[in-house]
Amino acid sequence: MDIWLCGASLETGDGVTQSMDIGIKHGKIAALGSMPGGAHHLDCTHLTLAPAFTDLSARLREPGDREHGSIVTETAAALAGGFAQLVLPPDTRPVMDTPAIVALVLERAAAASKVRVFPLGALTRGLDGQSLANMAALKAAGCIAVSQARRPMASAETLLRCLEYAAGQGLKVFFSPEDASLAQGCAHDGFMASRLGLPGIPSSAETVAMATQLLLVAQTGIQAHFGQLSTAGSVMLLRWARSQGLPVTADVSMHQLHLTDESIDGFNAMAHVRPPLRSESDRQALLEGVREGTIDAICSDHQPLDASAKLAPFAATMPGMSTLETMLGLGLRLVRSGELSRTRLVDALAQAPRRVLGQATCSLCVGDVADLVAFDERLSWQVFPEMLRSHGHNTPFLGQTLQGKVVQVWVEGQPQIKGGPGLAV
Repeated sequence: MDIWLCGASLETGDGVTQSMDIGIKHGKIAALGSMPGGAHHLDCTHLTLAPAFTDLSARLREPGDREHGSIVTETAAALAGGFAQLVLPPDTRPVMDTPAIVALVLERAAAASKVRVFPLGALTRGLDGQSLANMAALKAAGCIAVSQARRPMASAETLLRCLEYAAGQGLKVFFSPEDASLAQGCAHDGFMASRLGLPGIPSSAETVAMATQLLLVAQTGIQAHFGQLSTAGSVMLLRWARSQGLPVTADVSMHQLHLTDESIDGFNAMAHVRPPLRSESDRQALLEGVREGTIDAICSDHQPLDASAKLAPFAATMPGMSTLETMLGLGLRLVRSGELSRTRLVDALAQAPRRVLGQATCSLCVGDVADLVAFDERLSWQVFPEMLRSHGHNTPFLGQTLQGKVVQVWVEGQPQIKGGPGLAV
């Protein structure tokens, strides 16, 4: 046995929590039960051990906007947040629309970290919304799915042709629903935007686009994932789609479960995100969607930005939050408030994203790949810039105290965080 992890509380997201020692050998879980005497081990007493997290939307700022981050800095942030796998949207610079760009990303990711990066190929060339990308070549190069990110399509007819092509290649399509003609503003179209004099983005900007996309999903039979949902109407549409048997899954970003448009008061650019923070009723509907499983997963929607990107007047600042490292602490805040169960949180961060990607879930059983995260729910920490591995410190939670911190991540049995606190040999 390479090592034993002893004394932790095991949480797999299936509703069963138990204390058991885990033996790891050759990158896999090789034994469960009580550690034999004298074996090499780590004391994980008071820690929770769970399958390592998977994020369905994280921008790494490479290739492209290196002033905002890099694959090296953002995969380090991912590990600090408990993530072993990341899905990278195609709106890199240049766009992920050729096998050469895909190969570049995969090569740099492999050289930087053990975190597995799964690129999404572009649905259209250059994400221009007009010319279909070579999806067959993108799939062969390693893209797990295709997406238009938040870029508009020229027409519904063009989208239909894209979906037909993707269906023929057996590719899932990731949607970030937004009607460009309705999304001309920078904040939720509500009282706060009106009071601040900011142009609003109505909830219908999301639901109109999603309704169209769902109808085309029904026509083509394509497997679809709807990401970063923000409105109560989107949850209703998702329920309808499920009732019709459509092959759809969905996620919501963690900050949409915590914040509302009130956070932009005082022109707080740290709360400038896309889709915008919505109303309290939307937040409650999203939480209910997660609780009941209508929304499968919780993503980070990680978008690190250099400090200068948030210094202009609110409408001129770049939208986005640096979020990977606060995911666990914010999730456990929902658990402590009674808004989400601990089991559902682990499922939404670890197991549901794997199901979305068509991967086998990790039940912490003998034979499973040892992709694990250990975290201490008792450990409090303050979100200061010097505590973050990400290049981007653009978070409205800066200065707040979070309870619950990742202390170690194992990828194929290998520890990834040097000197992780809370672990003793």
